[in-house]
Formats: sequence, structure tokens, C-alpha cells
Amino acid sequence: MFELNSPKIIVFSFLAVILIGTLLLSLPIASRDGNSVGLFTALFTSTSATCVTGLLIVDTYQQWSLFGQIVILLLFQVGALGFVTFATFFSSLFKRKVSLKEMVLVQESLNHFGFEDVIKLVKNVIVLTFSVELAGALILSVKFIPLFGLIKGTYMSIFHSVSAFCNAGFDLMGQREKFSSLTTLNQDPVILNTLAALTVFGGLGFIVWKDLIDYRKNKFLLLHTKVVLAATAILLFIGTVFFFAFEFNNPATLGPLPLVSKINAAFFHSVFSRSVGFNSIPINQLRETSKLITIILMFIGAAPGSTGGGVKITTFAVMIATIISQAKGSPDTIILKRHIPKKIVYRALSIIGLCAMLVITITIALMILEDKPFIDMMFEVTSAFSTVGMTTIGTFNMSAASQFLLVITMFLGRVGPLSFAIALATKNSKKDLVYPEGKIMVG
Repeated sequence: MFELNSPKIIVFSFLAVILIGTLLLSLPIASRDGNSVGLFTALFTSTSATCVTGLLIVDTYQQWSLFGQIVILLLFQVGALGFVTFATFFSSLFKRKVSLKEMVLVQESLNHFGFEDVIKLVKNVIVLTFSVELAGALILSVKFIPLFGLIKGTYMSIFHSVSAFCNAGFDLMGQREKFSSLTTLNQDPVILNTLAALTVFGGLGFIVWKDLIDYRKNKFLLLHTKVVLAATAILLFIGTVFFFAFEFNNPATLGPLPLVSKINAAFFHSVFSRSVGFNSIPINQLRETSKLITIILMFIGAAPGSTGGGVKITTFAVMIATIISQAKGSPDTIILKRHIPKKIVYRALSIIGLCAMLVITITIALMILEDKPFIDMMFEVTSAFSTVGMTTIGTFNMSAASQFLLVITMFLGRVGPLSFAIALATKNSKKDLVYPEGKIMVG
């Protein structure tokens, strides 16, 4: 008998939101010219928005009407926090009792450690999300209102603030130049710094937010929070240094910019590469070394329980710590003088292995379908899987078959390959069987 457990509900809730978005975006009213874009374009855009990716086959501003843009905004707002989170929030708001099963479901949706205080966490997540997005919109309005007028500037501020915090990467700068993202604003520090701050904050994750807020009271930080903050800072620094070094003399990217602007642009690319997918420099003009570094940063991604994607920064940290421990001859994985349980180590390695196999498999498939360089195909697939949204070749230039593969990749990247595997697993797995020990040589 088919039974919906928590992972399955999470997977199917994302599917439901994508399908609803597809139907709404396929309506003639959703298009600027009043003609339906068709189901496939609507499906691709709805998946990209719900999975907070930002890959595009049509320009958001030039193709979609105000109705269509608002649908997209709602899709990446719901997709970032999860349909389950919103449903639980409104249930508690209207005083409906939330069952234990629903609390476990929310706990899995938010990647929280436990479900005892999950209802309070949901309320805090929603309030904090809207508060940060509002603050970001107010700062952006200082720049956007003088550029676009009061009403349009306010709308632009809200749209881009929500998009940045949700790590969605959708923008409305197509009114200046089609598919231009933030390249026309690459020397505006207020806009870029605000969007970068929103991106980083959204990528830290709900657990980290709560822990930082509680720090004033208990003067204690979880190991999870310490790892996320430290690894985020390290990756941002490394990414900035590498992009600055490799693109310094590139006439198509950092070359023409003043020194301070070069440093800023390198930093922004380091921030945007890990999750959101905005770009303030032409991505297709990056040198191959910079493309490879971007792929690595995209694959690592943001923190668990955040609005970002990737294998997650803590997963990567556990893998590195395990490698270091093995190199030292230690059987245990140690991070900041704390022992990491074997089940977490195995889960981290499984996630990275599954994700790497998925990216490689889809890359091979795209190499068969498209006559494009390998580095660009891997860049596209990693961007889709890690829900980043950057592209070096223009997703709209690819065949329908390749675009459909990217739809599947975006979905798997958002729900998580491991969660998806659990969701489809049969209940009667033979996990209690004990097998005799076998020996095999490795390395």
C-alpha cells in the first residue's frame, strides 16, 4: 500500500507548487504580449522559480507581465521556505492544533535538529524572513526609486530583495538589456552590497539564525553554527582572492574596472556563485580556471535549512575533516575538538557521492545532445543542480531535450538526491540484516 511519509510529502509538495505555477504562467495574462508561452516554457520557469534556481529560457522582464512576475515572486518565496513551512505557519496562526506528524514533517522540511519547538521556529522563520526582506527592499529603494520612479522603484526593490534573500537569482534588469542580470549595475556598491548581504544571510540557514539570536541569552553557539560561519567566511575569502587573481587582466570582466571595483566585483562573484546566481560581470567571458572555481563553489553551496542549494557547506566540511583525520591516521572525524558521529560522516559522503554522480551523468547526457565545450556543460548542470542559475552559454540556446534534463536536475537539486531516494524507498527495507565481514583493498 502506497503510504506518504515525510520525505514523500516534501517532494510532492514541491511538485504541486511547480505544477500550479506552470498552469498560472501558461495563461495569456502572464505574458507581456498577451499570448501564452506554452506549457514547456511555463514548466521550466516555474521549476526554476520554485527550486530557487534562476536559470532562464525567456527574460523575466521582457517576457512576463506584472501578473507573471508576481507569480514567479510567489513561487520562489514559497520554494525557498517550503510549502510545508507556510502551511504550518497559517495553521498555527488560525489556532489549528498541529499534530506530531506535522511537526516531524516541518522539522525535516527545515532541516532542524528536533521537532519539540518547531512551531515556534516556523513563526520565527516567517517573521524574520519578511523582516529581512523588507529591510533589504527599503535600502534598495534608495537607489531604485530615483532610477525607476516611486511605484516601479518600490516594486523593483521588493522583487530583488526577495529574490536575493531566497537565493533565487531572478531579476528585472532585462528592461535595460536582455539577460543582463546585474552587469549594468556592476559599479553601484549600495545595490550590490545589499543584494550580497541578503544572499549570505539567506544562505546561512534557519538553524544558524535561531542560534545567533539565542546567543545573547545563553552565550553558547552550536557546532553547526560555528562550522557554517567559519566555512562561509573561508569560502568567500578564497573565492574573492582567486577570482581577483585570475580575472584581474581579463578585458571582458575585471580588466577595465578600477582597483576597488575589481575587488568588489570579485567578492560579489564569490558570493553569488555559491547560491543566488546573480552576476555583475559577464559569466560567459570568464577564463576556464574561473569557471572551474565557480563550479566548485556552486557544488558546495549554502548551509542546510537555508534558501540556498548545493551539497551544503557542512557536508563539505565533514568530508574535508574526514580526509584530514584519515591522513593523520585517526579513525574519528574531528571538527573544532568535537567528534562527529559515523552516521553523519556516512551521510555526508553519500550525499557528495550521489550529487557528483548526478552532475556527471547529466553532463554526459548534455554533451551528447549539445555541441558545446565540456566545461560549459558541467557549469550548466552544476548551476541547475545547486540551484544557482548562472550560465555561460545561455540556457535559452539549448535544445528542448537539454532544457528538460535541466528541469529534472533543478528539481533533484532542490529536494536533495538523498531525500528523494528516501522518499521513493520501500518501507520494508532489509536494514536489520547482519552480513558477514568481507575484506577489500582500496587506494
